[in-house]
Amino acid sequence: MQIVHIVPGSGGSFYCGNCLRDSEYIQGLKRAGVEVMKVPMYLPIFADKHDIEEVPVFYGAISLYLKHSFPALRKAPGWMEKILNSGPALRFAAGMAGSTNPKGLESMTISMLLGETGEQKKELEHLIDWLEKHCHADVIHLSNALLIGLARRIKERLDVKVVCTLQDEDVWVNAMDEHFKIQTWDLMKERARDVDAFFAVSNYFAKEMQPVLNIPDEKLFIHHITIDPAEYTYQNTSEKPLNIGYISRMCEDNGLEVLVDAFIILKKDSKWCDVKLIVTGGSTGENDKFVKSIKKKIKEAGLDSEVEFHKDFEDGRHEFFKKVSMTSVPVLHGEAFGLYLLESMASGVPVVQPALGAFPEIVKKSGGGTIYEPNSPEMLAKALLGLLENQEKLNQLSEEGRKGVEQKFNIHQEAKDVVARYSKLLNK
Repeated sequence: MQIVHIVPGSGGSFYCGNCLRDSEYIQGLKRAGVEVMKVPMYLPIFADKHDIEEVPVFYGAISLYLKHSFPALRKAPGWMEKILNSGPALRFAAGMAGSTNPKGLESMTISMLLGETGEQKKELEHLIDWLEKHCHADVIHLSNALLIGLARRIKERLDVKVVCTLQDEDVWVNAMDEHFKIQTWDLMKERARDVDAFFAVSNYFAKEMQPVLNIPDEKLFIHHITIDPAEYTYQNTSEKPLNIGYISRMCEDNGLEVLVDAFIILKKDSKWCDVKLIVTGGSTGENDKFVKSIKKKIKEAGLDSEVEFHKDFEDGRHEFFKKVSMTSVPVLHGEAFGLYLLESMASGVPVVQPALGAFPEIVKKSGGGTIYEPNSPEMLAKALLGLLENQEKLNQLSEEGRKGVEQKFNIHQEAKDVVARYSKLLNK
């Protein structure tokens, strides 16, 4: 059995939970004895050494955007394509504003969903030509439902099963203007018929997406995000300083300002003078103004020396987990899952999350954190204080979180379940 996993990349400019999730998933399948090929789209998956396969980046972000904006460039010579899709050019694009924002990219999103009839039909045929030449895939697995425009043509030419993961597509689509939002959801519902199975990353998100895409029960399955616990060094909170951590892209939607405001409230009590806030996750150009405003707020509160911005969020995130005793990523509207939850708990760091999205589901199943509501700085400060004042509870959550990841969110067991799912799909 060979699985080809088509994954949009972030280029390594910020902590991309979906990129990490997909890479972990692929490694888990390989350890289970499955032949897997990772095929990146738009940008490299990570900044450097993580992408070890010699596979080109398809639908290069720069050429894709320029061709969409300037139709005459669709006939650009091959040498120009190579320059635009080179590693240095794509890494530069990864840090530019707009790479994670649908504003201005609505019509391109719709065109991508149109697949073989969209503006990128040439790129689609190029991708399939490459797959046909270099692979003998049984299943093509799409990283998210914004890619389902590829499915129809892939199935026509390659005669394979197409599987699609459901993970946070609503964040992109619902940020669009109403006209584009309606058009995009309608098109996704139509194109969902071309997919043989959907894997939702949480029960919460399965319930959210099933009616939106009109997915039949027999095509929808729950496969939680999982990790390999062995890749994370467990250290109980009793051995760490009482610091608070944030690990995600530094932006307004992910709630960094909520956490900073909660930290300012906590620091008004001199009892917690030694507690620091450690922030990591990187950002894109579109977040620059927000990050500057956050740093200004921290400075005005007189907490410059109490907040550390940890720059290395790829390999260096393991060092980050050694510095903190709890993490919180108070995403304003919740998330389909949140890989940082598992990474934190596997490292012995309890999580403090709002009662939104899949957070209550994941915290309950793992036992490694606490939930608060509503998602305000005052309530977050209260939840954080509850752990700061109760070291025994904090230590207990640290132990339970690690066990929860090992037993309930372990990639080794999940890989076996997924392989069995693929096999059933192929035997239909």
